[in-house]
Amino acid sequence: MPAPRASAALARFTVLDLTRVRSGPTAVRQLADWGADVIKIELPEHREQGDALGGPRHGSDFQNLHRNKRSLTLDLKSEAGAAAFRRLAARADVVVENFRPDVKARLGIDYATLAAVNPRLVYASISGFGQDGPYRDRPGFDQIAQGMGGLMSVTGEPGRGPMRAGIPIADLSAGLFCALGILVALIEREQSGKGQQVATSLLQAQIFMLDFQGSRWLNAREVPGQAGNDHPTSIPTGVFKTRDGHINIATSGGRMWERLCRAIGAGALLEKPEYATAAARSVNRNALNAEIETYLARGSSAEWVARINAAEVPCGPIYSIDQIYSDPQVEHLGLVEDVATPDGRGTLHLVGQPVTLARTPSRIAGPPPERGQHTEEVLREFGFSAAEIAGLRSARVI
Repeated sequence: MPAPRASAALARFTVLDLTRVRSGPTAVRQLADWGADVIKIELPEHREQGDALGGPRHGSDFQNLHRNKRSLTLDLKSEAGAAAFRRLAARADVVVENFRPDVKARLGIDYATLAAVNPRLVYASISGFGQDGPYRDRPGFDQIAQGMGGLMSVTGEPGRGPMRAGIPIADLSAGLFCALGILVALIEREQSGKGQQVATSLLQAQIFMLDFQGSRWLNAREVPGQAGNDHPTSIPTGVFKTRDGHINIATSGGRMWERLCRAIGAGALLEKPEYATAAARSVNRNALNAEIETYLARGSSAEWVARINAAEVPCGPIYSIDQIYSDPQVEHLGLVEDVATPDGRGTLHLVGQPVTLARTPSRIAGPPPERGQHTEEVLREFGFSAAEIAGLRSARVI
């Protein structure tokens, strides 16, 4: 019996998941959370060598990435295993993989091979640098993409050297873009009746995520630098010290600047010519920030967040990870969902989808599967006979 679906939205699609580590599982999680029948293809335990990629199976990272799936073990390095996979792909809607480009051709599970048996197949690939080009065979890693994609050059404080972001932004964005590409291809297939290959890479995703910073160079030949916690163009925007901590304030435009000054009792700053215009505030940013902090030192972070927001100037606390989930708005949004562990003895607390659909909402329908938990179930659904399954097991293919 198929696993409970997380949503009705994508329930008609079957996805074969060959992904590992983070970028690929991030893409597939989007499909699983919206109800696709996702079958995670894993090596049989006797073929796993060394530490598993992606961390311990029952660790919080793996558990958060692989919910709402079923698991089938299959040794793709054996001819029988590759043949079995091609048989599955003949009936699937989507295959997602993040091998290095040469690996899938060597295994005989590349797009050209699978499209020959299933022309409607959407085949999605994530790599470090692209499916072709001079760097196609290099191994990909998030921090390498952050560096090559420019993010580290604009992150951190001026003069302190390059700084990575605190989350794997290249991995995550590549995964999300891949999921978007898959959905676009599935929609297009409804017209053409044909599948196609979808491809992205950590490097492409990271460069796209530069957004306005990249555009500043491409169109104005400006090379953005590090600005620390200060926004590069909206001033004063950044982190400000209060009596008992720090807060974020985001000020954009002259009227908002005026409202901020009045909210913190700093009307005198409005009379200073060095702060009279946006250009002047940019030139004198450091002095301005220091003056603002002399006023904020008179109150607590909570007091200023309430007061500045009441003046219609964006302002917020700066939480450590353990403080996020007790915020009343976060609690109201219901971002954390609980699900029983596979053995039924405990509870997993997982972050749900950050977008809501009124008629076909997403939910966490089941915990990440144990390795090979659904092998026989899935193979039967795809038409494998009891004798064929027994033969695969005897040959240690599953």
